[in-house]
Amino acid sequence: MSDLKATVKETTSNTGHAGFHVEGYEKIEYDFTFIDGVFNTENPNLADCYKKWKRCLAVTDQNIYNMYGKQMERYFEHYGLELKVHETKIGEKAKTIPTFLSIVDSMTEFGIYRKEPVLVVGGGLVTDVAGFACAAYRRNTNFIRVPTTVIGLIDASVSIKVAVNYGNYKNRLGAYHAPIHTFLDFTFLRTLPTAQIRNGFAELIKISTCSHLDTFNLLDKYCEQLIEQSFGRADGSSEELIEAADKINREGIHEMLKLETPNLHEIGLDRVIAYGHTWSPLYELVPETPLRHGHAISIDMAYSATLANSRGLITDAEHRRLLNLFSRAGLSMDHPLFNEEILAKATEAILKTRDGLLRAAVPNPIGQCTFLNDVSAEEMNAALKRHKSLMKEFPRHGAGVEAYVDASDTGYTENAKAEEERVVEAANKKAKLNGHSTAGGHMNGHAIGTNGMVNKTAKVKAGTNPL
Repeated sequence: MSDLKATVKETTSNTGHAGFHVEGYEKIEYDFTFIDGVFNTENPNLADCYKKWKRCLAVTDQNIYNMYGKQMERYFEHYGLELKVHETKIGEKAKTIPTFLSIVDSMTEFGIYRKEPVLVVGGGLVTDVAGFACAAYRRNTNFIRVPTTVIGLIDASVSIKVAVNYGNYKNRLGAYHAPIHTFLDFTFLRTLPTAQIRNGFAELIKISTCSHLDTFNLLDKYCEQLIEQSFGRADGSSEELIEAADKINREGIHEMLKLETPNLHEIGLDRVIAYGHTWSPLYELVPETPLRHGHAISIDMAYSATLANSRGLITDAEHRRLLNLFSRAGLSMDHPLFNEEILAKATEAILKTRDGLLRAAVPNPIGQCTFLNDVSAEEMNAALKRHKSLMKEFPRHGAGVEAYVDASDTGYTENAKAEEERVVEAANKKAKLNGHSTAGGHMNGHAIGTNGMVNKTAKVKAGTNPL
């Protein structure tokens, strides 16, 4: 939410021509709430945002709706709120103007009011595109974010940037548009594929490497457990891991906010959180099957670390520690298409974005950051050659695990199992071990079965007009 205060003064130029000078300051404010179970009927926080309107238009991807749709329906029905849902299949290849327009069509069909907030539930791709639709609709429509992935929770939730891809360029069309509220519910990670946990892990390496050593140390200590146990949200996670994950998440988000909020419109171009984003915006979409975002920025970060080490900005021990962390996490550090030609093209592209300067963020040392502007093509290529040689010492020669987008990114296929079914199955498995049964979908006295649910949701899909 924003409010602009401005003044107007009459002016006279040096040549005697009259005119006016306008000076304005925009107030931007938005809130975050950490909450486990945002769609739990015992938590009225989200419903309170829609009481005034007595209804809600939600935008979400189809996989999230398949898994959490029944919970969403029951939640809004419990509070007497009408719910209509726009489902979309979205990935990097579908993060486009047609997807954006399909959301705009649903907003029109719903008859959204000027101040009425759209609810956006999903990963960073969904929040980016739907947020851009809200920014464009009547030039300023409110929205509320409920991110559901590690990237969405840690990275996309912090920024007010919203966008779509254009051609082979990520986020080329977009706006700066803050949500009025973001609900951070890390229980969504229980159903997130391990590949996506790993994908988001890269964003935490990004912020901690250049700005928060304590968080980096925790990532280094608990790396494999964090990825395998869904940041402490998987069944059987230890209290130690849960405590470490919560600290990482809160401090990571807080650090991102402290770095981003003074520069929400990116007027300042020396950005610490741009570590890993100097060359990756171009080559992420270069492979026929695109790289996952976390893997693309990890290649950039690993190469940037080698460049920093070659300059003596980080020690050999720090350099090896950082590369080892990427490798242990299963993140990419190199790719056959990351070559001198791509490096040159990516450099040319980022110079335009950053007003003619490279502004490459690199660790100096781990936990702090410096920006490089004086890197020649010869130095870049020498660092690349050295980096590729180093990769021969690592498992997979620096290639990542599940590095390319698949159905969980593109939305081309759907997850078949709802979250409620997963919970029931886990409860039944536990009950059998104890000699009990939870048949009928009841656990701890609460009905959680998926049958018999009254669906009062009107589903809005691209190309349809059900309203």
